[in-house]
Amino acid sequence: MAYKCSRCKRDVELDEYGGVRCPYCGHRVLLKERSRDVKEVDVR
Repeated sequence: MAYKCSRCKRDVELDEYGGVRCPYCGHRVLLKERSRDVKEVDVR
């Protein structure tokens, strides 16, 4: 899953054993990238 570091703005891929930390700067706040898919909601 793609994340972006909130400090250095680099793309980060997390593996299941790596923990939640940017491997480039060590910052612990990662932002989840939004998908570009458009979702439609059926309103009744």
